[in-house]
Amino acid sequence: MPVALLKCIADVPEERLRPGLTHLQASEFLYETSVFPDLEYTFKHALTHEVTYASVLHDRRRALHARIVEAIEALHPDRPVEQVERLAHHAFRAEVGEKAVTYLRQAGAKALAHSAHRETVTFFEQALTALHPLPDTREKIERAIDLRLDLRQALFPLNELATVRQYLEEAEGLARTLDDSRRLGWVSAYMSGHHLHTGGHVSEVRAFAHTVEAIAERLDDAALRIAAQYYVAHASHLAGDSRRAEDVCRSLMRSLRGQPTRERFGLAVFPAVMSRSHLARILAERGEFDEGDAHGREAIRIAENLDHPFSAVVGCLDLAYLKSVRGQLRQAAHILEGAVAQSREWNFTNQLPTAMAALGYVYAWSGRIDEGVASLQRAVAAHDRAGIGAYLSLSVTRLGEAYLLANQVEHARSCADRALLLARGRGERLYEAWALRLLGEIASQHARLDVGTAAAHYGAALTLASELEMRPLVAHCRAGLGGLYARTGRPEQAQAHLTSAAAIYGELGMTYWSDRLETGGPFAP
Repeated sequence: MPVALLKCIADVPEERLRPGLTHLQASEFLYETSVFPDLEYTFKHALTHEVTYASVLHDRRRALHARIVEAIEALHPDRPVEQVERLAHHAFRAEVGEKAVTYLRQAGAKALAHSAHRETVTFFEQALTALHPLPDTREKIERAIDLRLDLRQALFPLNELATVRQYLEEAEGLARTLDDSRRLGWVSAYMSGHHLHTGGHVSEVRAFAHTVEAIAERLDDAALRIAAQYYVAHASHLAGDSRRAEDVCRSLMRSLRGQPTRERFGLAVFPAVMSRSHLARILAERGEFDEGDAHGREAIRIAENLDHPFSAVVGCLDLAYLKSVRGQLRQAAHILEGAVAQSREWNFTNQLPTAMAALGYVYAWSGRIDEGVASLQRAVAAHDRAGIGAYLSLSVTRLGEAYLLANQVEHARSCADRALLLARGRGERLYEAWALRLLGEIASQHARLDVGTAAAHYGAALTLASELEMRPLVAHCRAGLGGLYARTGRPEQAQAHLTSAAAIYGELGMTYWSDRLETGGPFAP
């Protein structure tokens, strides 16, 4: 407590206040925490503070908190943002509803901007509590909706999905009572994200996003339009429509040039970051690595300049995906080790399983197979435990690949079967193709060679990959078919596929994979 503030609320004249503080300090109840610019005191022990506070009657406490709010407002009329946490704390305990709601929401927004999500949740939930006793007006209902939408933003990175769903449903019900199209649009936007993250079908993600798109056009609402594009890009990519996803990302990048780069538009990841990082992932699947790499690095630079760790982690995951597809495993591992560390430090529970799976995959292909399998096992278990469907089919496929590198064929087959089921169940044609290729590799293993099954799976993966313009995966399928036909006495067919694979690897600069091809194929020991 600054002494300047204490003067405003103490019931004693200043000539008694100073000796009183000196006496408490000499008795080791208080100590000075700051001398400049203002002298401040705090309790030496938390228990002393708690006992002292509890000894004050409730009405007296409320009155003191209210006076503190008034004193802070008087002492800092031009710097309310610097004092907003203190104002929120005292206004809530003073039970001064209107001010409490205002300051708590401002404090929550400030905490959210710094990725302090747990602290953000506390502020916003207290704001809802403070809002409840206020008179029932349209404005009150609007604020109740907005606070629930704010809470979604804070709870999403913490992966508290059931609570997110509850708040979204409550917000939707309230918005319908007001016939508030704009707020209903935001509920649909966040429901699109909820289905994307929890494992809903791509068509559901798209349907919510298209609803948002329609509302945005009707209201000419730029923020809603950006939110719609944000989720359309993700859904289109997963469904295998990379050209549509690319167009949306590029459109977002154009519309966010300049100052809008620094705006979040109500989204968990800055759109200026997502549009670039997700474009890097899209281009990786097509083998357009150099351009994708540039966009991925720019996404991380923007996130770091914005001092937004959550956006930075997402950017790192997308850039690392590109590097792992290209075969730049050392670079990918370095990026992912940082992403895992940041996710743990900031408690980004919803990103950690994906980061761990990606890192395990890179470790496995780098020769650290046991370490890679262990990391992937923990990642998939975390996906399942937390109900995170986003990238689950990819993580399971990658675990299957690590098992195959470890010569644990049955475990690999189990993962491939599950990954295919997941991908088809969600309409993720992109990851369906990767799972089919893995099934082909499993069936073509030397000890249990099943030529018909292997060729069928490779063929299905190759057809889908060709349709979706997934050139790196096309090369892998060609390499697998070439190895299969070489082992079964069909040299002409083998040579045709191996030559095609080598040409694609060379054209795309996939040196790691072309080197493995020369030593017998990607999964050769």
